[in-house]
Amino acid sequence: MTFHSMWAELLPIGRSSASGGYRRFAWTAADAECRAWFEEQARARGLAYEVDRNGNQWAWLGDPAEGDAVVTGSHLDSVPDGGAFDGPLGVVSSFAALDELRARGVEFGKPFAIVNFGDEEGARFGLACVGSRLTAGQLTVEQAHRLTDGDGVTLPQAMEAAGYDPDAIGPDPERLGRIGAFVELHVEQGRALDLSGDRVGVASAIWPHGRWRFDFRGEANHAGTTRLVDRRDPMLSYARTVLAARREAELAGAVATFGKIAVEPNGVNAIPSLVSGWLDSRAADQESLDAVVGGIEKAAREYADAHGVDLDVVRESFTPVVEFDHALRDELARILGRDQDPGLTVPVLGTGAGHDAGILSGIIPTAMLFVRNPTGVSHSPAEHAAEDDCLAGVSALADVLEGLVCR
Repeated sequence: MTFHSMWAELLPIGRSSASGGYRRFAWTAADAECRAWFEEQARARGLAYEVDRNGNQWAWLGDPAEGDAVVTGSHLDSVPDGGAFDGPLGVVSSFAALDELRARGVEFGKPFAIVNFGDEEGARFGLACVGSRLTAGQLTVEQAHRLTDGDGVTLPQAMEAAGYDPDAIGPDPERLGRIGAFVELHVEQGRALDLSGDRVGVASAIWPHGRWRFDFRGEANHAGTTRLVDRRDPMLSYARTVLAARREAELAGAVATFGKIAVEPNGVNAIPSLVSGWLDSRAADQESLDAVVGGIEKAAREYADAHGVDLDVVRESFTPVVEFDHALRDELARILGRDQDPGLTVPVLGTGAGHDAGILSGIIPTAMLFVRNPTGVSHSPAEHAAEDDCLAGVSALADVLEGLVCR
């Protein structure tokens, strides 16, 4: 199958007719359709298909037991009303790159695999990269079993309903020990390549990033009869904290976003008793990130005290800075072939977005390729990459894989 035909097959799965965005959440019907698509692509190419203990899908060429395997892939799930490219571009490009390598007559000197990691976005259970975190031992079985979605469904319940065994999940060092290199292709979530005029770039590092929940607790009361001076309104403290987040991020050259909020009792004519806001913050280095989050929390506590509101801040997830394997990164750049100072061959980009490649980087050599995004928009239905740029990404990935599997 061609890139275009694979893309066309995958495109309608999990798409909302109302927003035009995607709702491919872990262990739902849309996720099952995506997983069935992956299995179909694997079997159509004669690859050995398997699902690991954590629900990640693998398609193997050659015997993985030989070790030093070259693996590529990404994920197929989405954020709420996300775009078509974030994740799926990497999976579709992996199958297309394999097709190109076979068309070239490449003889594989190492085992090769394509992977679809489960629940990368964390849209349903609030934690990103669940599949790769479990595999890498960065998420314990106990922690995973406590994950709950907005409807009170636990991760084990969701997995079981989808036909998988939640009691089997856990670290998989033997599997990771067979992998010599993992390369993930991804649409760029920014405009660096568009500004430089390049179609493809190589990742240098992932910024440290995390998610924090701010719980502002006040007092519910009548919106029409309670004097302003008598109110303990947590919404005021939350609103001022959102503005503080923007200010602290600007000062540090970082990013900070309150993108999710929950309000109780959530009535138009009621003063809230509880406002929970989720902060996502990312920075180029740990010191800057600490300064941003610390500044936001300091301001939030001052606002809460001023309005008679209690505040709890809980860090729900955190990923330190990820430096991709320098030798592998430089090898990718060399393979891609346009010499630049200091010997790297394509633009080298840092990113504030997390990826499965970042989770695995502490255990196996990992690298990433980015494909140009003309607007920089991501996690939105407006996310886009031109087909010519996508095909350039497929060709670049095929070149990289050829260089790695033939070494």
